[in-house]
Amino acid sequence: MNDLDDLLTPEAVASGVTAGSKKKLFALLAEAAGRAHGLDPAVVAAQLVARERLGSTGFGGGIAIPHARIEGLDRVRGVMMRLDRPLDFGSVDEIPVDLVFMLLSPVAAGAEHLKALARVSRRMRDRGFTAKLRGAGSADALYALLAGTEARDAAA
Repeated sequence: MNDLDDLLTPEAVASGVTAGSKKKLFALLAEAAGRAHGLDPAVVAAQLVARERLGSTGFGGGIAIPHARIEGLDRVRGVMMRLDRPLDFGSVDEIPVDLVFMLLSPVAAGAEHLKALARVSRRMRDRGFTAKLRGAGSADALYALLAGTEARDAAA
């Protein structure tokens, strides 16, 4: 399964986001998770910061996949943001990040969390796919790419 629509809703995808620091980005991601998934933004931001202290979630190639486990979450959820300007993320390759896919999982979702993280990272490792994400003209276009609806519509 290449589609990520089981992790996202259209409200959980944003384009042209301005974040001057990781801390600001985590606050914006947490606010989006609050709106899209009914989570407490303060809890989400704190968990993202705690996870990032263990090591950068900068994936390389201008991509970050910050992730955290959230108490009371019913299933794995995501938020995708394309930044208007790349942000230093402390990535191994030192390339600033402009594509951010946040993954949030229930505390007890061990295998489910790892499978979702692997699926997102596999998708984001596809340079052709990330080029399409970077070229998408709107949050709706980003969501269509991530959800795979563009491919399904073309096949119909």
